[in-house]
Amino acid sequence: MAARLRFPWLRQVPLTRIVSLGFGLLVGVAVSLVLFMMVQANIQNTFSLLNDKAILIIQSMERQVRGYLDQMEEAVVALKVLFDEGQIDLGNKDSVLADLSAALAANSRITVLLITDAGGETYGVYKAPNGKLWPFKRASEVPGGIQHAMPETMPSSRPVWGPLVSNESGVFANVTVPILRRGDPVAYLTAATSMTSLGDAVRALDEGPDATTFIITGEGELIVHSDQHLLLTGGSPDRQVPSSVAEFGDPVLSGIPTGAHFSTFQKAADLGIEVLGIEASGEEFILMRVPITGYSATPWIIGQYFRGTSVSREIRRLSGSAVVGFGAMVVAVLLAIWLGRRVSRPLRDIAEQAEHVGRLALDDVTPLPRSRVKEVDQVALAFNAMVIGLKAMNTYVPRSLFRKLMRLGIDRAAMAREAELTMLFSDIVGFTAVSEHMSAAETAELLNEHFALLVEAVESEGGTVDKFIGDGMLAFWGAPDARADHAVAAVRTSQRISHAVKAWNQQQIAAGRPAMHLRIGLHSGAVVVGNVGALDRWNYTIVGDAVNVCERLQSLGREVAPLDEVVILASEDTINRLPPGCACAPVGTHRLRGRTGDVEVWKLDADGDPDLLRAVGGQVAAE
Repeated sequence: MAARLRFPWLRQVPLTRIVSLGFGLLVGVAVSLVLFMMVQANIQNTFSLLNDKAILIIQSMERQVRGYLDQMEEAVVALKVLFDEGQIDLGNKDSVLADLSAALAANSRITVLLITDAGGETYGVYKAPNGKLWPFKRASEVPGGIQHAMPETMPSSRPVWGPLVSNESGVFANVTVPILRRGDPVAYLTAATSMTSLGDAVRALDEGPDATTFIITGEGELIVHSDQHLLLTGGSPDRQVPSSVAEFGDPVLSGIPTGAHFSTFQKAADLGIEVLGIEASGEEFILMRVPITGYSATPWIIGQYFRGTSVSREIRRLSGSAVVGFGAMVVAVLLAIWLGRRVSRPLRDIAEQAEHVGRLALDDVTPLPRSRVKEVDQVALAFNAMVIGLKAMNTYVPRSLFRKLMRLGIDRAAMAREAELTMLFSDIVGFTAVSEHMSAAETAELLNEHFALLVEAVESEGGTVDKFIGDGMLAFWGAPDARADHAVAAVRTSQRISHAVKAWNQQQIAAGRPAMHLRIGLHSGAVVVGNVGALDRWNYTIVGDAVNVCERLQSLGREVAPLDEVVILASEDTINRLPPGCACAPVGTHRLRGRTGDVEVWKLDADGDPDLLRAVGGQVAAE
């Protein structure tokens, strides 16, 4: 305050000068800090990217392996169903082989399909590398032979993966399911896949000469290696997998037991990905690995390693960029001053219009003018488009509901939950007959006037309009704002609607138009309230049996008081929540359509004064 009294001219400094000088000063001060911290920050960013890279690569490998093997498992389960239901007759071996051949031809990931009968005899179909199918009635008929160790299964067990099988044709992963007759296993169906195809899919994730992908079994067998024909890190290029890690001759994989853990890869470690630093052949390597379970008795290890020099190159590149950054910062200071002057001019307009948007006073928002500065012009266009979108959204989403959800937090308030609410369902009596003599425009105008009366009454009592159903309306109290007096508020609303409709009817009659009769149903009970829907079509609504009861009470009005201008019927659950002395009368017990039990129904005084309940309702809410 003292500064403003001594230097009143400070209050008249143009916003353009403040912003431009402020931008220039800010950028100038930031130069020294940025240059000092750039290398360190970029190194941290590099390791953060390495974390993300480790996670992305390992998760991609895991998805590739699981997707490959899970598809084979699903195919076996589908075949098992056909066998269990007798659609494939095990008694006819030729027919079984024909069906297995068809299944094998349709699935590119399965190499062998085997049937092992109760006597231990094995027959099936083998797919050669060239795609040719070899049906065989004895395992000895398959080129290279088939050796298959049956895993332990139970009649009700899920598919069981057996140990890897090796022969002249390669390495095979296999899964077995029992074939049942009247709950007892009569044979076993086994599907096997060559690890060569899986290896090709995993090798596709190899990022070049500095990276190597691999898969190791729990027993230490190396079954996939992306550089098996050219070991950049040493070893014998003529040695073929599968073999133990030590036999294969990769010094990086052999050095896993002595590798050092990297503390900078904590993000990957939190996801179960182990990152090691390994010295091999005079170089530093970074190795990432993770176990994958479910396809053998012991977990497989999938992973990738790459040269540490790729990291150091990035660090040197970042250090060199600091020099370039200094020159860029000098230019940025000058540009900041100039841009600040151009950008600051519309800031005041944006702030003023944004204040209207923050209050959802969209009718008070004035469109921002276009600007010759591209970014400012984009902001103006985006802001104007946002306002148009909000106005369009506000056409379909009640403004009161939107404000409540924003105040309470949309994620929490809109989450589907069970709550005790009071619902109001209204319907115009004989609207179909009335609308037959009206044009579409006249019908829409009539409904819009009617719903405007209803919405005003609901929102004046803090209610939420759920939806309009034809010529009816559903509203509720007690959500998203929890309130103890939701029944009292609903009754006050129904009486306000009654007064408004009757006053509107007088105007209609005076204008020579037909009056409108209205039925209202009130019910209190437990419903599910919150977001209901799917994908991008969500609706904040209520569902449950209590909603149906409310609608049935409204329909009952045609029997209870068919001649009343406005009839309000409430369930005993709602009446019990009202204060003593409420103007209502019992109309008996009724069996509502779709309900097994009887409902005690009460008729409320449609001409009652809603303000008489306000004081009592406030006491109920306070309690």
